[in-house]
Amino acid sequence: MLKITNLHARIGDTEILRGLNLEIATGEVHAVMGPNGSGKSTLASILAGRDDYEVTQGSIEFNGVDLLGLDATERAVAGIFLAFQYPVEIPGVSNMNFLRTAIGSIREQKGQDPISAKDFLAKVKRCAQLVELDGKLRDRSVNEGFSGGEKKRNEIFQMAMLEPMFAVLDETDSGLDIDALRIVSAGVNAMRDEKRSFLVITHYQRLLDHIVPDRVHVLAAGQIVRSGGKELALELEEKGYDWVKEAV
Repeated sequence: MLKITNLHARIGDTEILRGLNLEIATGEVHAVMGPNGSGKSTLASILAGRDDYEVTQGSIEFNGVDLLGLDATERAVAGIFLAFQYPVEIPGVSNMNFLRTAIGSIREQKGQDPISAKDFLAKVKRCAQLVELDGKLRDRSVNEGFSGGEKKRNEIFQMAMLEPMFAVLDETDSGLDIDALRIVSAGVNAMRDEKRSFLVITHYQRLLDHIVPDRVHVLAAGQIVRSGGKELALELEEKGYDWVKEAV
């Protein structure tokens, strides 16, 4: 589904990614771990199409299409979703209007008929149940006045509504208590299937106890320096990131 080859990227004069290679097959969940400043959030932002990062070398293919040739809207239509590390608030725009507009835009770009009010409301009810999002939160402005955990639950609710083919979760576990982590993880796991892939970016192994990855990668100084199974995350928890950099 996703193939990243020799990716180099910078912001301003600062080079962040320095030859990153990564392949994720359809239906797989991959986790990327690494210390602060290693390039994890940069990778997420580039995949989503943020234009403040400059790709200077390399390529990204998504289902055989040149992803770097698509803008952020075209990537969303193609099926890419980014759950932000720090979800933004959109005062004055209700969750329901936001999602109805997003779904309508995607369906229009694909040449599909608009979703009916009945089907939309049924989908809202079904997806909200995945993350235990009650009606009061659903009907409020996007993330306005939400706690950290509520914002993350709302993002997984949005993901379930949009049904992306490929979802990037950028430190979704950041700031979550035990209950919120369980709820968010359950929502993600409910969406796992053979046609949808995930890239989970995290500092900590605890998230991977709930969202068990097929592969774990360690990102350091802008490169993937080690890959392995889920047991690699346990080694990192025990030994830290210096162990990996010294072993390379």
